[in-house]
Order: sequence, then structure tokens, then C-alpha cells
Amino acid sequence: MRILLDVMCGGLVSYLRMCNYDTAYAGDRRLKDDDDLLAVARAEDRTVVTRDVDLAGRADESILLESRDVEDQLAALDAAGLDLTPADDPDFCGRCNGPLEPVDSTASTPEYAPDPSVLEVRRCRDCGQHFWRGSHWDRVAETLSQIRGSTGSRPDET
Repeated sequence: MRILLDVMCGGLVSYLRMCNYDTAYAGDRRLKDDDDLLAVARAEDRTVVTRDVDLAGRADESILLESRDVEDQLAALDAAGLDLTPADDPDFCGRCNGPLEPVDSTASTPEYAPDPSVLEVRRCRDCGQHFWRGSHWDRVAETLSQIRGSTGSRPDET
């Protein structure tokens, strides 16, 4: 499933990308008008995720969320059938949704990133951002595990 999040659902961006969903965000694309957002969703065959009842009704495919709370939104996506398991090998950049590629263990990385000979590092081909499984990954994985466990849709993976 390819997803287009409207601006009211921006807190979901990194979670969905970490679960290997090709996730476009209306805020990143400066899509302010519903007609523009719907045109992109149709052109790119994306499911619109929104809190806007009218927008959801106009979209070819949509998931309507009621809550403003990100964890409640994630639970609603889980209940709608999205697999919210963090990917073993993430494909999408958390910053820009570009494709990620592994960084060779002998390559140098920016000062903010760990040594790839010590820890697996991935780099976005589009924006150059480096990613690795650190404390942020662990917090996201724990949040998603709790959500999956609380909705009962899939067994809790520990």
C-alpha cells in the first residue's frame, strides 16, 4: 500500500516509513488544497490517510482517523489492517521518503552517524541522511509493539 498523509496526520510519517510503507506527506509536498492532494493520490495510486471526513469521502481509497493522538491513530491504522511491524531492512527515508541503501562497512559517515563497521547504517539516495537502529528505533518499535498487542490483531513480538 502506498500512502498519502494529509497535514493533520504528520505525526505518522516516520512510523509508517519505518514499517516500509511508501508514505508521502502533504506537508512535504506543499499540498494545501484538497483537490491537489486528491490529484496526487490518484496519479500515484496512494491511499489517503486523513482526519477530514469530506476529503476521505472524495478519495478513491482512504482511511479516516478520528483521533488527534498519534498512538490512537496508529491503533486505528492497525485495526484497518496495516502491518505496523518495523522493517528488518527499511526501504524508505524517514526524512524525505527516498530509497535507502546500505552503507559499506568501510565507508566513512558523517559525525552524527555511527561507524558502519560497528553498526549497520543506511543512507538515503535522495537527501543523503544516514539512519541506523538506535534509541529512537527502539522507542518506535516499543510503541508499535504495544499498539499491536493492545488491538489484538497480531501477537506481540518480543
